[in-house]
Amino acid sequence: MGTSASHRSGQAAVELLRDAFAALNRKDLDAGTEMLTEDFVINIAGMPFQMHGRDAWRRNVSVMHAAFPDFQVRIEDIFGSDDRVAVLLTMQGTHEGEFRGIPATGRRVEYTSAELYRVAAGRIAEEWIYSDTETLMRQLDGADASRAPDA
Repeated sequence: MGTSASHRSGQAAVELLRDAFAALNRKDLDAGTEMLTEDFVINIAGMPFQMHGRDAWRRNVSVMHAAFPDFQVRIEDIFGSDDRVAVLLTMQGTHEGEFRGIPATGRRVEYTSAELYRVAAGRIAEEWIYSDTETLMRQLDGADASRAPDA
């Protein structure tokens, strides 16, 4: 693929991801689901297995929306080449429902995530998620998230 064709496909993939995050922020799971391939694959750092399919994505998003009803994603940086898109995100929300066994705290949380996506045939085919879950969990526990954990 030539440089200009590679740039065009990378830009189309970036726009697809921008649209997907906009749908996520609108809580439009139907629109988000339509942007995924049927055999969509989810890879999450620290998880010893992959999740597969659109329903797995919907379940994951539904868990976040139940725990953080005002959950929002802000794109800090995004770029793509060919069929890959890299995104740096800031996630924010208020903990108003159970999350990972922690009952609602009412705390506002903010954490970052670095994510890589593969696009195929104009849809999102695979994601690799590297979220700062330590910062998220420390905020839910009420710890000072800016302080280094005790060694």
